[in-house]
Amino acid sequence: KVRIVFQTDVEETDRNCLTIRVRGDGFLYNMVRIIAGTLVKAGEGKLRPEEIPGIIEKKDRGHLGTTLPAKGLFLIGIRYRE
Repeated sequence: KVRIVFQTDVEETDRNCLTIRVRGDGFLYNMVRIIAGTLVKAGEGKLRPEEIPGIIEKKDRGHLGTTLPAKGLFLIGIRYRE
């Protein structure tokens, strides 16, 4: 399956909380949790952001971040195109 991510935003809402927003045409199982885990790994300096496109191209899931737990993850909304 192929999904397109249109936009990803990260906002630090306070010292211990991040808000990660992901917009796309659909999401695969755990996709957003893996994206969030990868962004956290990059933020911790354990992965350079410029490495991410190459990892995605190689389809090498082992080098991405962990799948974050679903706690705190929620769906804001759905928009359908006509």
